[in-house]
Amino acid sequence: MSGGPLIVQSDKTLLLEIDHPDARACRMAIAPFAELERSPEHVHTYRLTPLGLWNARAAGHDAEGVVDTLIKYSRYPVPHALLVDVAETMDRYGRLQLANDPAHGLVLRALDRVVLVEVAKSKKLAGMLGAKLDDDTIAVHPSERGRLKQALLKLGWPAEDLAGYVDGEAHPIELAEAGKDGGKPWTLRSYQREAVEAFWAGGSGVVVLPCGAGKTLVGAAAMAEAKATTLILVTNTVAGRQWKRELIARTSLTEEEIGEYSGERKEIRPVTIATYQVLTSRRKGAFTHLDLFGARDWGLVVYDEVHLLPAPIFRFTADLQARRRLGLTATLVREDGREGDVFSLIGPKRYDAPWKDIESQGWIAPAECTEVRVTLTDAERMSYATAEAEERYRMAATARTKLPVVRALVDRHPDDQVLVIGGYIDQLHQLGEYLDAPIVQGSTTNKERERLFDAFRSGEVRTLVISKVGNFSIDLPEAAVAIQVSGTFGSRQEEAQRLGRVLRPKADGRQAHFYTVVSRDTIDTEYAAHRQRFLAEQGYAYTIVDADDVLGPKLPTVD
Repeated sequence: MSGGPLIVQSDKTLLLEIDHPDARACRMAIAPFAELERSPEHVHTYRLTPLGLWNARAAGHDAEGVVDTLIKYSRYPVPHALLVDVAETMDRYGRLQLANDPAHGLVLRALDRVVLVEVAKSKKLAGMLGAKLDDDTIAVHPSERGRLKQALLKLGWPAEDLAGYVDGEAHPIELAEAGKDGGKPWTLRSYQREAVEAFWAGGSGVVVLPCGAGKTLVGAAAMAEAKATTLILVTNTVAGRQWKRELIARTSLTEEEIGEYSGERKEIRPVTIATYQVLTSRRKGAFTHLDLFGARDWGLVVYDEVHLLPAPIFRFTADLQARRRLGLTATLVREDGREGDVFSLIGPKRYDAPWKDIESQGWIAPAECTEVRVTLTDAERMSYATAEAEERYRMAATARTKLPVVRALVDRHPDDQVLVIGGYIDQLHQLGEYLDAPIVQGSTTNKERERLFDAFRSGEVRTLVISKVGNFSIDLPEAAVAIQVSGTFGSRQEEAQRLGRVLRPKADGRQAHFYTVVSRDTIDTEYAAHRQRFLAEQGYAYTIVDADDVLGPKLPTVD
């Protein structure tokens, strides 16, 4: 018996004892291939899934390494059947390969002939495969490259895509590391360089880095590698303009070479930044902006915040498989369960840096996470108890009892820039009035958003109340405190994004603070526990405190 921190069970669950001295090392070792399911105080539960193992395989981890890790950290002998299953599952990736045949074009080639016979008989592949060329090779219609990969993944035989990519229209792009227009010299961080190298070696796929770790620079470096026209897809116009500013400052690109394709402008240039929203907008049932995908001979397509990719973008991407595709995200967790489509259509995970690794190198700020539990008034509890099930979360999340707690938390950090983040507009307006702070929400114009963000960056505005627009792609490095009052139910990805808002390293090295205010004895508490799972996997521990500890002995009343 090794006395390790991990208990490996035959149902593919892994139990990690958090208080064990080797728990941190173990968590880092299993993170590339195991998915966290539950994270209470003392024992975290992980699960081995085929997709997790295939992502690890594509990122360069082999079955031998996974097996060695499980054996090294396991307290008890690891069930032999599980080790065999891990090896066999990982071995399924790449037994079928998509390749370019000089004589026949796109083909599906088997390293295991029996597997090819098995999948060729599947009705799910009907219409995707052409003629059988020999016992190990079947022709594939080029237009079906993406859909075939989706179907093969669902059949349990994920294909390795070695068919290559078109170069696209050449366009000179260099990183301006010597500084530009009087700017300071800079250099790519080691993990950013490794991420680009791993992506380029794989040809297509996803880079996973914490918020604040410089994913935009990874995109810029990939563009400098491709030296081709690039289509960048972003969550909103503000994010797009941040990309543009960063590309102008950090690369040889000029303002004239970068186009914005949004609700406000329709510019197509060698580098074009488009919002998901405009690409998925419809008129009379038809997607009216799909021509953008064929408007230039793109050499690279970058998907920012790939975990938020809208479903129609997957359908469009199925037709873009000959283009290099780079997905950028802080978490591969998708609340709609479509991680398999990201794997098939954008590409597998090519690089993943644990948040605590980047923090220990000083590139993101250390963060303290605190859950503050408030007790509802008798009237609020009665309203909650008698409400319809679908209304209960809104009632618990937007309880007015939270307001004085939020103010007390803001007052606790008089010298810090504070973001107050919520999911319900009425609540945000209440908070804005209560705190005398400006609000940024979906209906706020881009011009006004940028004005308020600039005022926050300069310190003119110290507290900013923001809606879900603050979940992603907003660069507010001065933010040191985030107070979350309500969210999208139990969304793990949203929790990660919101913590990410305060992780930019601070000039004086001080700690960031992330507070979640939840209503005790309600579904709000359950959702909070679910939301925290991803960050627990990254090594962040939440301290739970009572509202009275924040407010002091006397609870203010709310009119």
